[in-house]
Amino acid sequence: MASIATARSRASGRRRSRIGKGWLIATYVGLAIFLFWTIVPIFWMLLASLKTNKEIYDEFTIIPKQLFLGHYLTLITGQGSLTSANFGVWLKNSALVSAITTSLSITLGSLAAYALARLQFAGRRVVARGLIVTYLVPASLLFIPLFQIVVALGLGDTLLSLIVVYPTFTLPFCTWMLMSYFRNIPVELEEAGLIDGCSRLGVLFRVTVPLSLPAMAVVALFSFTQSWNEFLYAVVFTNSIATRTVTVGLTQMFGEDVFFWGQMMAGAILAALPPVIIYTLAQRLVIQGLVVGGVKG
Repeated sequence: MASIATARSRASGRRRSRIGKGWLIATYVGLAIFLFWTIVPIFWMLLASLKTNKEIYDEFTIIPKQLFLGHYLTLITGQGSLTSANFGVWLKNSALVSAITTSLSITLGSLAAYALARLQFAGRRVVARGLIVTYLVPASLLFIPLFQIVVALGLGDTLLSLIVVYPTFTLPFCTWMLMSYFRNIPVELEEAGLIDGCSRLGVLFRVTVPLSLPAMAVVALFSFTQSWNEFLYAVVFTNSIATRTVTVGLTQMFGEDVFFWGQMMAGAILAALPPVIIYTLAQRLVIQGLVVGGVKG
């Protein structure tokens, strides 16, 4: 009987081992497909931005015969078409809106998250759950009422309209993320600060926030990336060339019935650089913040 049980145990172990290897292979295959799906469009844009107009329109080639940086120089110097001349303005608009939105999300999100995580008041749980519900509402349902509010406030076709609207989708996530992180900080540290004479705000900005730098990095990166890449609100709330952001401006790179594909692809590569650079610099803090912030919610 013992030998039969041992044989069955070994057979079961071999089956589990085969199943585990199968799942491992399936995981790597899935990751390879996802990597291919992600990398190919970026690689295609990069190749197109390095081609001459002749290779794009007349003599189609996948790999450029020689590296051509003229599209990048046209956008950077602002010489050429009207759209390329305004590319620097669109980058500046996106940077301004994203920076202010990120600052508002961090500041207001910290205050709201600390209140929800540490203070006791009626309706606290309802407010916390409402944050997630608010974040899950799609932008396609909100842009019409938000547009009416923007027009009523006299903010139509201004960057201020975007600064006012963008926190509607960045602030709920940031507050929830910071709230989860604040709960992981020992309350004894804050109580020590209160005993030493700090106010609640003093404890928040002198004790809690310095200990929450990983979460702050996640919040900053999320807010900046979402604001930088946002398209729907930007195309609805802004009309003039001077108030467009880079995501909307890229779609305007055409003359009559001809699209400037080389400049458009070069502009897309340049527009993608700021979030990539910020994430690369703050990668360690971002990973740490996502891991620790996701432990408790």
